[in-house]
Amino acid sequence: MSRPTPPTYKTRNWPAYNEALKRRGSLTIWFDPAMTWEATQTGKRGRQRDYGDTAIQTCLTIKVLFDMALRQTTGFVESLLRLIGLDWAVPDFSTLSRRQRTLKVNIPYRGSDGPLHLLVDSTGIKVEGEGELNARKHGGTKRRVWRKIHIGIDEKSLEIRTAEFTSSDVGDAPMLPELLDQIPPEQEIASVTADGAFDTRKCHNAIAFRGATAIIPPRKNAKPWKPDTAGAIARNEILRTSKRVGRTIWRRWSGYHRRSRVETKMHCVKLLGQRLSARDFDRQVAEFQVRVAVLNGLTALGTPITEVAG
Repeated sequence: MSRPTPPTYKTRNWPAYNEALKRRGSLTIWFDPAMTWEATQTGKRGRQRDYGDTAIQTCLTIKVLFDMALRQTTGFVESLLRLIGLDWAVPDFSTLSRRQRTLKVNIPYRGSDGPLHLLVDSTGIKVEGEGELNARKHGGTKRRVWRKIHIGIDEKSLEIRTAEFTSSDVGDAPMLPELLDQIPPEQEIASVTADGAFDTRKCHNAIAFRGATAIIPPRKNAKPWKPDTAGAIARNEILRTSKRVGRTIWRRWSGYHRRSRVETKMHCVKLLGQRLSARDFDRQVAEFQVRVAVLNGLTALGTPITEVAG
């Protein structure tokens, strides 16, 4: 039996998407003179901060975009401010490093009209250690340290709506409830799509609690669960359906293949750097969140609208 021919897709908004791709490479950087660059005084005893979170996040965003060290980032921002005639002071490298540890990164997103279809995935990202080729040929000179990043994207807007950063010993499934907690309670979630690693009671119960439909393939050796919760009942129905029609047809019928979009977004996260430059865990969290903010900003410029061509 021959395999079915995969469908081909056509981009319907190519002129607009082409302009969006060009804008992603634009070097135009705007500094709003009305932005809160200096920190507001708290009135508390002790030394006050000189720079607001906006200034710190702006510098770290430029650091991530251009893959620069902290000292280079300081010089780059200073030159930009001189070019546009602003006499603002720029945080030095030690201030950026210190404030990065406690920075609350502002992650923009446009939101979606109607219920949210969330696509979830997790992967590892390197922090320390030699590359794979060097480790294979020479054994490496450092121990290799990884972190785990967990994201959920809006299927419609392709923006990252939820993000978590953990150590490498944390599994994928335990983080799903925390990802869902980041979605405001008033935001309706229509479905949550994830791979078979999320086929656990805790995940299905968390999805059912939000009134969403779980699109998670059961494991190959899956057995029915005791139907004592709404999540278990929904999961047993997925198991019965996949066994009756087959896993391939179930994936096509349920729209499971849409999950490839979150895998593509994971690839985009790593295009900003295959490893994190920060060594402290809290600073690594901020660096990852800045990447998320950058990607959401680039996505907001425009995304392709595709349709099946034949």
